[in-house]
This record gives sequence, structure tokens and C-alpha cells, in this order.
Amino acid sequence: MSNGLRTQRRRRPELPLVPLIDVLVMLVLFAFVTMRFSASRTLNITVPKAQSAGQNQFSGAIEIGIGKEGSVSINGRVVPDSDLTAVLQDIQKVNRNTNVLVRADEEGQVKKLMEVWDLCRTLGLSQVRMQVRK
Repeated sequence: MSNGLRTQRRRRPELPLVPLIDVLVMLVLFAFVTMRFSASRTLNITVPKAQSAGQNQFSGAIEIGIGKEGSVSINGRVVPDSDLTAVLQDIQKVNRNTNVLVRADEEGQVKKLMEVWDLCRTLGLSQVRMQVRK
């Protein structure tokens, strides 16, 4: 007995996996192509205040940063203590009159600041300055 109504079988829903995988691969490729890989680590430094501070008119190429915990970076690249002398010697060999700006954290180690400053002067780097804020 059929009541005149046709029963239609429902198709089982399908999920098209191949196009989905293609889109996913393209997104991953795009992410890798546009990603920036940064090997250098910069230090977060707050320079100390000085009432007599003037305009910082530094036009040189060498910037030495000293962090709170005593880590040293040269132009944004962290340098281990064992390599510091060799790097500064290379700078001195290129140009003895290179402007050097020392940025030390106001809560940092004064001992490390003096070690770096003394090393610069010992190697003959004569244009060493310290950055402060007003």
C-alpha cells in the first residue's frame, strides 16, 4: 500500500576534504612567507634622568645597551661578556673615532656600566657618550 507520496531518500552530507586541504596549505604557506624571523633581541632600557641633559644628537652607528640584569647589547644584538672585548676591538680597528652611545638602565648595575665604559676607553674609542633623559 502506497499512499501516493513518494518517499525520497536523503543524500548523506559530504564534506569536500580536498579543497579544504588546498586552502589550508595555502594559508600555512602564506604565513611562512610573510613571517619575520628576528634573531636579535633588544633590551628594554629606561635611561636615568639628569637635570643638565641636553638634546641627544647622536649620529653614530654604535649603540651599546646595558640592561637591568647586566646583559649587554651592541646595536640591538645581545653580546656575551666573553665576546665583548673582541667586538669592541673590531669596532676600534674600523674607526677609532666612531661615536659610541651607551644606554644603561637606571636600575641596572653600575659595575657593568663602568666595565663597558672602561673597556671602550682602554681600547681607544674616544667618542663615548652616555644617554640620559631630562
